[in-house]
Amino acid sequence: MYFPTATAQSYVTRNPVDNAPVEVIDITVNDSRALFCVLTQDTVAVWRIRGHRESAAGCFRYTGLPIHEGWLCCSSHLVLINVDTLPSGEAPYTSPVINSSIQSGPGEAYLLPTISLRFEGVVQIDGNAVCISPREPHILFSTEHPAAVQTIPWPHVEATTPQSDSDKTWLGHDTTLVGHNELPWLIRTDGYIATSRLGGVETWITSDGRAYFVHMDAPFVSSPRNTSSVDLSAQEAASENVHVHEGASIDTTAGLPDRSEDGGPVLNKLRWIGTCIYGYDSQEPNLPDGEKASYAAINNQFSVIAIGTSSGGLIISSFPLPGVTPKHVPSQLRVPSLAHTGAVTCAEWTSDGYACAIGWERGWSTWSVGGRCLCWAIGMESVGAGIGMDDSGQQDAFMFGAKALFWNPGNTDLWMLASDRRNNRGEDCTQLASLFSIPFVKSAITGQHSPDNTRYAFLQMDDRVLVYRGADQPDMSVINPESDVWQHIRIPAAYLAHNWPIRSASIAPDGRLIAVAGRRGLVHYSAASGRWKRFMDLKQEQAFAVKGGMVWFHHVLVAACAVGKSYQVRLFSRDLELTAQNILHREVFVAPIILLSLIDNNSLLVYTADNTLFHFLILPTRDSISLHLCGSISFDGVVAVPGVVRGMSWMVPKEHREMGDPASDLTVAMVLLLVGGRLVLLRPQKTASDEVRYDMQILADRIEFCWVHLEGIGTLENSLWGYDGRGIRLWLDALTLEKPVQGSASGTLPVAESVQESVNIPLSFYPLSVLMDKGIIIGVEHEIATRGSLPFVMFRLAPTTHLFLHHVLEYHLTRGHVKEAVQFATHYKDLVFFAHAQEVLLHNVLESECDRLAADPPSSDVPLVLPSVVEFLDHFDTSLEVVVGCARKTEMARWNHLFNIVGNPRDLFESGTLKVAASYLLVLHTLDELDESHEDVIRLLQRAVDAKEWTLCRDILRFLQSADESGLALHKAVSLAGLLSSGVLSSS
Repeated sequence: MYFPTATAQSYVTRNPVDNAPVEVIDITVNDSRALFCVLTQDTVAVWRIRGHRESAAGCFRYTGLPIHEGWLCCSSHLVLINVDTLPSGEAPYTSPVINSSIQSGPGEAYLLPTISLRFEGVVQIDGNAVCISPREPHILFSTEHPAAVQTIPWPHVEATTPQSDSDKTWLGHDTTLVGHNELPWLIRTDGYIATSRLGGVETWITSDGRAYFVHMDAPFVSSPRNTSSVDLSAQEAASENVHVHEGASIDTTAGLPDRSEDGGPVLNKLRWIGTCIYGYDSQEPNLPDGEKASYAAINNQFSVIAIGTSSGGLIISSFPLPGVTPKHVPSQLRVPSLAHTGAVTCAEWTSDGYACAIGWERGWSTWSVGGRCLCWAIGMESVGAGIGMDDSGQQDAFMFGAKALFWNPGNTDLWMLASDRRNNRGEDCTQLASLFSIPFVKSAITGQHSPDNTRYAFLQMDDRVLVYRGADQPDMSVINPESDVWQHIRIPAAYLAHNWPIRSASIAPDGRLIAVAGRRGLVHYSAASGRWKRFMDLKQEQAFAVKGGMVWFHHVLVAACAVGKSYQVRLFSRDLELTAQNILHREVFVAPIILLSLIDNNSLLVYTADNTLFHFLILPTRDSISLHLCGSISFDGVVAVPGVVRGMSWMVPKEHREMGDPASDLTVAMVLLLVGGRLVLLRPQKTASDEVRYDMQILADRIEFCWVHLEGIGTLENSLWGYDGRGIRLWLDALTLEKPVQGSASGTLPVAESVQESVNIPLSFYPLSVLMDKGIIIGVEHEIATRGSLPFVMFRLAPTTHLFLHHVLEYHLTRGHVKEAVQFATHYKDLVFFAHAQEVLLHNVLESECDRLAADPPSSDVPLVLPSVVEFLDHFDTSLEVVVGCARKTEMARWNHLFNIVGNPRDLFESGTLKVAASYLLVLHTLDELDESHEDVIRLLQRAVDAKEWTLCRDILRFLQSADESGLALHKAVSLAGLLSSGVLSSS
């Protein structure tokens, strides 16, 4: 999903007085990830991610000790600094004019906005502040003595932004003592608290090592005399909407103000609502030192939390219900290294929620939301070459540990502050370059989860897209990891300069057309011409933004656009220039569009923020093309939060697809939704009044992406594929889920059967797509290359493949469906590696069956699968080759069970071809079924000579030489075969 690529870029922070390099102590980023603050011993610098000059946007000198979150604290005082954006004429620093001959890079078309740092004030804190977290209306901090959570207002807010009583939010001072029953959900109340927040929810880590999921129920400051019930209802609804958007599993409403007798404003106390999510099952007052939580990061998109421990462990926990102790066991992720990582020091999810970057004291890594380790660097001190030998501090110091990190706005760069480290002599190393940005390549699914994007291995970088072209190559080139099968397509620099970062990309079903959308506008590319098309009129390009995705219908691009406060689906032709006048069709919606999906060639599904699914037919004519609305249906009560729906498809029964009315597709189609990480299947059921209601079935949880093959091969037609971080979960012929079970009185499927997948394919790499016609799963792994002559590391992607044929075949054969297995395999019998897939199938079944028989005595209740496999192999000419290949690769102890079912190896030897019979020689020799005269070997040698298979003759002679060290058998065979008399050996 997210993989590092190329090499990291290093940055040096300099003293604004003498321009000397200084050591960076900490970094922190703002909410938009466009600005970040760099702290040194005596300097605060604000940097901008993108600009034609890589320099600090503003600097401020101070005296004090820095801590995390960009706050400057010396136990009892906070130094507050305000960042202002000023008009260009009033600032101490302005961007120089860009030379017209210089081509702007991504996001560099606009001048750097002027930023000024202004000293705000000093606030004295009693009780030794431990953690400070800035909020929009106030400052939140925790103290150690007494153990409390306190809030104070910003000094300038009330003076600069006066509000009426009805518009005010709570801004006063508040103290919540930990040990006075004001936080009853805390397991231990005599410690201090560190916080980490995102949106409307946050995590608290207490000094006993436990972690809590917390949100604040903040009261209003309002005057009952000036606030009507209508205003309060609107205010309450707005607050609820914010909470739902920022935390899908949180359902809180800000408390209404109490009415006072004098009619004046009423101030209510803050109320914290929390649930222990880590350490709740321990009876000890303090968790062991190695198990204490050290950091936590919230993922609102998938409703999960990443928790790091002081021993380097990583745990993924789901959002709990408020006040309810979790019953499920959190997922413990396995670090792929035996080296000591140290404590987790930092963690941050990408803005789309698909990946999490983790920093340890002695390394770093990235993980997918399902728990797959995407890349890692741990224990690099022992590597030496390239990164561990130089003491000058000029190497990639981030490979040895991270103190802080964050993702850039497009999630294509990971910014990291390297931790302090020691050289080989145990001395502190001076790291002049401790701030790094690591480029990443990501799957296009992260920006748009559409059927075409899941069908192709389609990747995005900061300035280009990558398309996997291995599907067009011969079979052996696909499985060869050395084959260069990635096509790099650079996005026009002029478009990136104005519209970085890229937000979404879409590829056509045939892979020949590509569309890319950034901050504004869009561009599209044709592989046939190798050219991009973009708006020549910059005003037209900047007038709309693609929000909701794009799909290709032949040469027509269907894009969901936001135009001011209007929401439209627009149709653009690849054959026409990109202008507002050439828009083929506009369809206006009243709510923002969440996503698009093109199904069954011309069925367009549009899902909007008001929880409505629209079904359109795309109707092309000779002169125009239009969208015809077939129907719509509301998912109120089915989908709680429309904003977290990431993927959408549906499956229409074959009979209705061929003979039914498209306008009634919504009444018979099973809708598939990917809601956060849950794969949800909605089955339509008609009531007595002909109304359609949906029965919801959760097929799987923690699914990262999924796709449906509506036109698959054989039993793969209408199959559903999903990846959960460990492997591919496959539902074969998903439409059978709606068929009633024979003998069932209700005519419905049992729940247990409906949620169980057919096949589970474990993978050791990250999958990107499935080549259905080749039976291969395509994926990538990351590689780190180092050289002793270079002081930096190089990241690259390694294509990886995995056959899925034997998994599907084993599923059929385990159930005794030999006919279905043969029909499925017939589609792949001409592949070069088909015999290898059969051999893997036979080997897996043989190994598992022998292990089961060794553990348990044979039972008639459990049928053997191997006879069905052998029956299946007999339908193909490669059966004898597959059997001997499997036998030579497995233990001899399993041969007895194999040949008891397959047949006598001597009979197989007699019925095989010359090459296959030669392979059986080793089996017969091992089983002592070859006579001392070696007549069978000599007979095979004579036939090989007659067929002029000289390579085979050489192999047979080598076998005789190894079987009889005296050489008599070899001499006899050569004489009887007539090799000496024919002069073959002498001529060779």
